[in-house]
Amino acid sequence: MTDPITPRRDDPWLMRTYSGHSTAAASNELYRTNLAKGQTGLSIAFDLPTQTGYDPDHVLANGEVGKVGVPVAHLGHMRTLLHSIPPAKMNTSMTINAPAAWMLALYVANAREQGVTDTELRGTTQNDIVKEYLSRGTYIFPPAPSKRLIVDMVAWCAHNAPKWNPMNVCSYHLQEVGATPVQEIAFSLANAIDILDAVRASGKVSDEQFPQVFASISFFVNAGIRFVEEVCKMRAFTELWDRIGLERYGITDERARRFRYGVQVNSLGLTEAQPENNIQRIVLEMLAVTLSKSARARSVQLPAWNEALGLPRPWDQQWSLRMQQVLAFETDLLEHEDIFNGSHVIEARTAELRDAAWQEMSEIVEMGGAFDAVDSLKGRLVSSMAERTRRIETGDQTVVGVNRFTESTDSPLSGADNILKVDHRVEQQMIDDVVAWREARDQGAVDSALASLRTAAETGTNIMDASVELAKAGGTTGEWGEVLRQVFGEYRAPTGVGAAAGRRTTELADVAEFVRTIPGGPPKFLVAKPGLDGHSSGAEQIAVAARDSGMEVVYSGIRLTPAQIAASARDEDPDVVGLSILSGSHLQLVPDVISELAAVGVTAPVVLGGIIPESDRANLLANGVTAIYTPKDFDIARIMRDIAEIAATYRKSQK
Repeated sequence: MTDPITPRRDDPWLMRTYSGHSTAAASNELYRTNLAKGQTGLSIAFDLPTQTGYDPDHVLANGEVGKVGVPVAHLGHMRTLLHSIPPAKMNTSMTINAPAAWMLALYVANAREQGVTDTELRGTTQNDIVKEYLSRGTYIFPPAPSKRLIVDMVAWCAHNAPKWNPMNVCSYHLQEVGATPVQEIAFSLANAIDILDAVRASGKVSDEQFPQVFASISFFVNAGIRFVEEVCKMRAFTELWDRIGLERYGITDERARRFRYGVQVNSLGLTEAQPENNIQRIVLEMLAVTLSKSARARSVQLPAWNEALGLPRPWDQQWSLRMQQVLAFETDLLEHEDIFNGSHVIEARTAELRDAAWQEMSEIVEMGGAFDAVDSLKGRLVSSMAERTRRIETGDQTVVGVNRFTESTDSPLSGADNILKVDHRVEQQMIDDVVAWREARDQGAVDSALASLRTAAETGTNIMDASVELAKAGGTTGEWGEVLRQVFGEYRAPTGVGAAAGRRTTELADVAEFVRTIPGGPPKFLVAKPGLDGHSSGAEQIAVAARDSGMEVVYSGIRLTPAQIAASARDEDPDVVGLSILSGSHLQLVPDVISELAAVGVTAPVVLGGIIPESDRANLLANGVTAIYTPKDFDIARIMRDIAEIAATYRKSQK
């Protein structure tokens, strides 16, 4: 018998789906469809040119337009993207970092056109550049001006849009590149402290407003498959943020010290092999951020089961949304206080993580803060990821369907149509669109607004007002980015490869022995990432393993044009060229690289790694790719042996 008295239920968290693709119109249709299905907040995914401050017609945008998110190059796109979605009523999260001030400016300009005041806007800009340096790669500017832009946004929001969260400290991607729970907590809190200290030192926010500023800093975390430990991680996060607010900043209002966070559960652990297993992984990981009331997420977005294969379809996203709805509305989870209170196991593990994270966080602060410690932190993450890779390869860490229980019958979810593919014609459509937009606008007004933006950047004036005026005048993402590139310069983040090399020599001993037998000395392996894909962890792990296998490795990091890769290959004379692409742009970029290599006389074989759908393999192999590796190829030693043998064969052919 159930209790006839209906218990009081807590309100559920915001339910979001991280989405956007092709065009603003297509994405708007997807958003409105998802909202009609019960989604309660927006989470906008932007394409890589938008995230890195380029217009669709820039050379680096080739092959990337509309692939991993929606292109937003000007105010017209923002209008279309949010058509029939009232800005005063919607809570919108924008995963945007280096150009966060620009995207917020477009959002503000669009809202003002509809009569909505800045004070009514509710939402979040991710705006966490440290994690871009460490993991995701969509940075533009060096650390100092990047920090200044974040401070400008924090101050502007404090004065103009107090309901908007100007920074969403993002530990999600740190876990994606190997961070341990302790590192995830420590790096993120050190990052937040760095920004808050800078805001306080800037004098742009009064002491009376500072508690509001502290409360406006939110977090975006990851939840992995070890969900008991993840529960403890979130409880530790909550305790430490409260302590920082009270002890470092003197925040006496308990509500202002609450740890407010959103979450997307782990995508790193989603597998290409037996992808149906990803369903239970996603559900279990969701429990980590919902079971403990005192550390429950304010918003949740779940990946789709097939994200290791490619871009999910609307039905796949609906499935993930329904997981949240079943938990929130069918179970009794929201009827109870924190079910872990008094648990000795939970409390002990929470204390272990809390104390270790506090120690590591304090060490980073003593190093000058997260911005100054980027090189060191990057090396630690690459090392952690190398250790994770080693555990999976050796079987010390089980991944069902990958290194254990690999026998499987055919899945009804498999097939060539089980992912969404962006129409290749979208890129030209968007190029034509931005050209037409530039031709139709008042160029004099744009030039004046660009000059004001440059002045603000050069003089230290808050960048936000000038950005809003440029948005209203008809400026573009690329123009905003170019002005600030000219003023601030561009940045090349550390690769962290050197810090991890030499740590996996035992597993790769047989490969190293074979490499020593290759005539002519160690083969040279050039690893490159064409286009704007900043997810560099795979390339870094391959570079580390190749070096541990005795090869000579050339790796210059992310964001290279095909011509730049070809020029490097011409100068370095490698025995193998390795390309890494995870953004879905392989069908455009790989042939371009091969063509550029041929043009400068490089004949070395090309191997490819990344998210490569099975249906694309034959085309790539027929057009010059020697070997293809995807996430299901977890055996690094086998990959290294393949590459060494390819190098040996190439050398022999050159005699």
